[in-house]
Amino acid sequence: MTHSIGPAGRMAQIFINSKLTPVVIIAGILLGIASVIALPREEEPQIIVPMVDIFVQMPGASSKEVEQRVTSPMEKLLWEVPGVEYIYTTSSPGMSMAIVRFYVGENEEDAIVRLQSKLMANYDRIPCMVTPPPDQAAIY
Repeated sequence: MTHSIGPAGRMAQIFINSKLTPVVIIAGILLGIASVIALPREEEPQIIVPMVDIFVQMPGASSKEVEQRVTSPMEKLLWEVPGVEYIYTTSSPGMSMAIVRFYVGENEEDAIVRLQSKLMANYDRIPCMVTPPPDQAAIY
């Protein structure tokens, strides 16, 4: 009973029996090493990821009340700002905090201006118990 091998088997047989196979493997390894050495790289690349921290105080409110009246509405509003990649929010008694991260490469100043404009445009929706921000909003 003879087994015929297909095209892949014939190609494998050629590489197994060829004296050039080790040369091809060594050439591939050397090309890989040369490309890694020649590839330009920076030890500490300067990647700019704009991030903004927003603190809102609501004295005397429980963390659940802060979440319902401040954190959740603010988070929905912040998602409307163009360029936002991620928002992390937390509520604690009397205080809400949001960390807004923009996409890599976004202009930091433009991102902050867009964020502050969005917050100030919706200032009328802030609950009355929330401490009003100073002249410069609490955006860091």
